[in-house]
Amino acid sequence: MAITELKLEYEVCDSENKGIPVIIAAAGASSRMEGINKQTALLGGVPVLARTLLNFERSDVISSIILIVRPEDVFAMQMMAEKYGIDKLTDIVCGGATRQESILNGFGRLSKNAEAVLIHDGARPFADNSVIRAVAEGLKEYSAVTCAVPVKDTVKVVDRGGMVINTPDRSTLAAVQTPQGVRVADYRTAIEKIGDVSKFTDDMSVMEAAGFPVHTVKGSYRNIKITTPEDLRLAEYLLNMEEEK
Repeated sequence: MAITELKLEYEVCDSENKGIPVIIAAAGASSRMEGINKQTALLGGVPVLARTLLNFERSDVISSIILIVRPEDVFAMQMMAEKYGIDKLTDIVCGGATRQESILNGFGRLSKNAEAVLIHDGARPFADNSVIRAVAEGLKEYSAVTCAVPVKDTVKVVDRGGMVINTPDRSTLAAVQTPQGVRVADYRTAIEKIGDVSKFTDDMSVMEAAGFPVHTVKGSYRNIKITTPEDLRLAEYLLNMEEEK
């Protein structure tokens, strides 16, 4: 029988005293990447997922990392973590049929003492420590926190035929990013209340649907998610600009 999950032999930090755990979701199929695995695609010679993991490894806010991947990627991800010195990694967990199922699998590996947790997309390699810290700090006051940036473009609501229905006030719109953060007990209450969470595409939507207020903190326009090959080229540009400074 193939082994599809690993419990790594690292010490788990006390999240109450030394930081907050993070669940990193990297079990997607990369369906819009035209045959490229966005997690292992090289960005400046380093895999995208490795850069993401390194951001949380280096953050003084983070106590431990739970990584969610496809079953067939478990051992390759363990090798990647060892190669790049991801010492905070405590678990590699198999993803579910949907993103939210995958996140719930990650919740099952949290320490019983964990009061709050961050959740991040593996394909967002530019989340810096200031954003990570802002989300974590927000959880001291709120049950659900996400980083976000103001929408730059005018947004139209359209019907299935492409006809414009209305134009929301742009000043009230924000593009949410990850990391997002939740208080563990409240998130579990939300899951029990909702039941089927498969239709939700982010954790803030789950909290909203269950009636919990969601707070936003300042994100970054650099904190892009790699979803298409064009995003990967943009990420290369951003990395080159950063290295030139």
